Amino acid sequence: MKLTLLPTGTFKLDGGAMFGIVPKRMWNKVNPADENNLCTWAVRCLLIEMGDRKILVDAGIGDKQDAKWRSYFEPNGAMSPLPALAERSISPEEITDVFLTHLHFDHCGGAVSLDKNGKLVPTFPNAVYWSNEVHWKTAMEPNDKEKASFLKENFVPLRENGRVQFIDVQQDMLEWLPGLNIHFTNGHTDAMMSLFIKSEHGDFMYCADAMPSSFHLNMPWVMAYDIRPLVTLEEKAWLLENAVDNDWKLIFEHDPTTACATLLRSENGRILVKERFEDFLPSGLDGTQI
Repeated sequence: MKLTLLPTGTFKLDGGAMFGIVPKRMWNKVNPADENNLCTWAVRCLLIEMGDRKILVDAGIGDKQDAKWRSYFEPNGAMSPLPALAERSISPEEITDVFLTHLHFDHCGGAVSLDKNGKLVPTFPNAVYWSNEVHWKTAMEPNDKEKASFLKENFVPLRENGRVQFIDVQQDMLEWLPGLNIHFTNGHTDAMMSLFIKSEHGDFMYCADAMPSSFHLNMPWVMAYDIRPLVTLEEKAWLLENAVDNDWKLIFEHDPTTACATLLRSENGRILVKERFEDFLPSGLDGTQI
């Protein structure tokens, strides 16, 4: 198994939305806001190569949105995994699977692209795109809180082209492929799928928005975007306890500086970062065989 982190750029979101009830005087110390109260966040995908499969986990924001939309989020960089894949001599046609943790625009926008005729088509034409029926229904019939996050042009063309398969939602962790297990959560959005990766060099959790950054380790630091914040707290406690007790390496999709970290429990019981890794996996695992 080979793991490679694919940074696709950054975008901006309101600090209050990202940190919920936490006062600005606290969160501004860890991720300072600009004059518009916007904080910078990473968009980080993961490539898993195993056997004859090349699996892309999430697909970034994409580059097809118009200038007005872009002005709200100020994206900077490619915003698509394609350039990072090209640097590794991997073509879009070689991707066999795209695992979409959920269908918010910053996680699946790059799954669909405009072709030369202006038609919306799957970016990875030979890939199976993986979601689940519970979450897909939420995205197709969104509540008012999430409506602006579900842009149908980012995922409907996938199903119209017959590229989508659904995973059965389970209460417990589900084995998807050898070494790859799915953990379902419902605090951020319905049936979000985090990916747990078992390897001979350690266990990794691609957290998606169950833990968007290392700034969110403290329990009350919960995003205002979450539809069930009290459920998020329960799910967060489970994730942190397991990460500490079992030495999991957490991959943060949105942390602007820390791509991956291990955790520890301090003498007073607080959970803190033990070791940080910036835009690579620990022990030089980024892009290497593990």
